[in-house]
Amino acid sequence: MSERKPVVLVTGASGFVGRHLVPALEGGGWSVRRAVRSPEGVDGEVVIETIGPETDWQAALEGVDAVVHLAARVHHKHEEHAVQLYRNVNIAGTLHLARSAATAGVRQFVFISTVLVHGRSNEGRAPFSENDILTPRGLYGMSKAAAEAGLRTLARDSDIKISVIRPPLVYGAGAKGNFALLTRAVSLGLPLPFAAISNQRAFLAVQNLTSFILRRLSHPDPASNFEIFLVADKEQVSTPEFIRRLAIASGKSPHLFGMPPGLLSTLLSVMGRQDTHDSLIGSLELNISKALATGWQPEVSLDEGLRRALEAQDA
Repeated sequence: MSERKPVVLVTGASGFVGRHLVPALEGGGWSVRRAVRSPEGVDGEVVIETIGPETDWQAALEGVDAVVHLAARVHHKHEEHAVQLYRNVNIAGTLHLARSAATAGVRQFVFISTVLVHGRSNEGRAPFSENDILTPRGLYGMSKAAAEAGLRTLARDSDIKISVIRPPLVYGAGAKGNFALLTRAVSLGLPLPFAAISNQRAFLAVQNLTSFILRRLSHPDPASNFEIFLVADKEQVSTPEFIRRLAIASGKSPHLFGMPPGLLSTLLSVMGRQDTHDSLIGSLELNISKALATGWQPEVSLDEGLRRALEAQDA
C-alpha cells in the first residue's frame, strides 16, 4: 500500500501564482486540492464562489493537512464599495478560513500578504525587515496588515502553525499589472522615461515564491506557531536596470531616456498612474536574511526568472 500524500488546499489556485504553485506542490509530493471560483474540469477542484465571513469551508478542508491562502481582493474600481469588499474578503474572509482550518485540524496555514504593509518606499531608510513597525498604505495594504494581526492572535490561541509571507512585485509568465505593462512596452520598443531614476527595488520571481512556500510546508518551525517572512530575489536593482535585464531576456534593445524624477512623478499622477509611480520610482529594499536562515535559497536568479517568464509567454 502506497503512503498517503499530505493534502494541501490552495485558494486562488487558478490565478497567476496559483498556476505556478500547484504543479510545484505536486512535484514536491503534495496532493493538491484547488479552491476555484469556477470549475475548470481538473482533478481536485472544489468550487468556492465567494470568500467571506460566511463561506462554508467544511467540505474543502476535510482531510487537509495545510492551506496556502493566495486568493485576495486586490483592486476595485468603485471606491464606495471597496472598503467593505476588502474587509469581507481580505480580513474577515481570511480569518474565517484560518479559524475553520484550525477547527478542522489543519496543521499549517501559509498566508500570502504583501510588502505594502510596510508602506510604499523605504527611501532614505534601512531595508525593510520583519520587525519594523507597520505603516500600511492603501486599502489593500491596510487590509493585509489587519489580516496578519488577526492571524497572530489565532496562532497564539490554537495549535495551527501560521507563516505569513510578504512579497514585493512578483513576476513570471502570466503576471499582470506593471510587469505586463513593462514587458509589452519593451516588446514594442517604446521609449521609457526611467533612465534618470536612481533607486533600489526588490522583485520576486514566481519560482522563488513557490519554492519558499514549499520550504515552509516541508520544514515548519517546531518552536513557533507564527512567523513572518520577507521574500525576494537575492539581487535588488534599480528600475532602469530591471528594464535593461527585461530587454536582454526578450532579445530587445532597451529604449530608456531620462526625465527628471519630479516631473515624471507629476506626469504619472496626472495620468492617474499612481500605482506605477509607487512601484517603479521609489526605493523598496528588503532584508531577506530571515528567509535565507531557514535554509531556503532562491531557485532562480533575476536574469533566469525573466528569461523563464518571457520564454513561457512566447511558447
